Amino acid sequence: MTTFNKQGLEARKLLAQKTGDQHMKNIDMNVTGTILTIKVDLSKSYGPSKSGKTTIIATSEGNVDVPEAPGVKVGLNIYKGR
Repeated sequence: MTTFNKQGLEARKLLAQKTGDQHMKNIDMNVTGTILTIKVDLSKSYGPSKSGKTTIIATSEGNVDVPEAPGVKVGLNIYKGR
């Protein structure tokens, strides 16, 4: 990743924090009553991790708000060995 792209990524993250946008990859969250259900398609792949040691299957890209649960956050990374 080039310096320009890193700066762009940081700017997008900051904007997402300010606006409440959430940019998850391959994660679907649903709350029914007090039960949080998370769905992930294990057949998908989003390329290598930064270290190159694993392949990313799904990520919340940091901590995100749980829908319909004020003040509750989740941070999730799902990966497999390369």
